[in-house]
Parts: sequence; structure tokens; C-alpha cells
Amino acid sequence: MLPLENNDHRHFHRILYTAEATLSCEGKTWSCNILDLSLKGCLLDFGFAWEGDPEKICTLVLQLSEDVRIEMDLCATHVVNSKVGFKCEHIDIDSISELRRLVELNLGSSDLLERDLQALIG
Repeated sequence: MLPLENNDHRHFHRILYTAEATLSCEGKTWSCNILDLSLKGCLLDFGFAWEGDPEKICTLVLQLSEDVRIEMDLCATHVVNSKVGFKCEHIDIDSISELRRLVELNLGSSDLLERDLQALIG
């Protein structure tokens, strides 16, 4: 795994978003805190050195309300102690719609969101 780096040439805007979530992989479930989100992934903090298998696809569930949640399949891209960066491998249409709304509200710009969507499609 590569160390966490500051990359100013990202194709997707990351929003700082702190929330509790759960990550599940091969029968194991971890509570974690989301540190940031984008349309293409997230940075999670587990509070301990994460020892999950970076080769496996995991499922993140972020419960926004009783009726609304974002669920995405992820794979680890880098691990630095308790912080793990994940890339989104699959997200359903309902979850991407909720994530899009969340990102748009936090970016405060529909132009920036449109650029991120074009990068996701392209």
C-alpha cells in the first residue's frame, strides 16, 4: 500500500464530512468514522491499526437518517495507521443520488459537482 499523500491534482472534490459508519468484509464488521467523502471514494478512521485485507471488496454503510443511507462497495488504496483510503468500486443508483446531494450541499457549487460527475463518467 502506498502512504497517504497530498495530491492537489485530484479529479474529484473531497468534502470534509465527519460521521459514523460501518464497514463490512467477509463476515467482519468494523465501526469507523468517515473523515472525507467524494463521488469516487472516502477516507475512514478506525481508531486502531486496520488489519483488513486490502485485496477484498468491502461494503460501507453510512446511515444519513432512518430512511436514507448510502451504501458502496470499496477497496482499500492506502493504509496509514488507523486511517484507510478507499476507492469506490460499485454504488447503486439510490446511494449515488444521496451521495451526489451530500457532495453538492457541502461543495456549495453545482459547477464543481458537474465537473466531478463528468470526471466520474469519463
